[in-house]
Amino acid sequence: MENKKLNTTSLEVLIDKHIGKIGMPKRDAFEYELQLDILGETIKRVRKERNLTQEQLGKLVGVKKAQISKIENSLTDARFETILKVFKALNAKVNFNVELMDQKLVIGN
Repeated sequence: MENKKLNTTSLEVLIDKHIGKIGMPKRDAFEYELQLDILGETIKRVRKERNLTQEQLGKLVGVKKAQISKIENSLTDARFETILKVFKALNAKVNFNVELMDQKLVIGN
């Protein structure tokens, strides 16, 4: 029996090939959507850990159940203020990282 070696490819290489390299518009859109998905899944998981329904969380935040559903399912670009209120209601600490790309910032006179 022949011993065949299995070829593997990294996820990063596949994303580069099929979506585009980092910095390309299609790749940036993909990364943005992925971040929204992760944020929505995190909210959903924590809400369930806290034994809250979407309706209960919505009442704590001051929005309707449908808005919580949309956030959890990444169907809307929720306001930053709303996201912060959601995490506060879930008694969760939020950390944001800001990464500056290799862009030159010029502040005019």
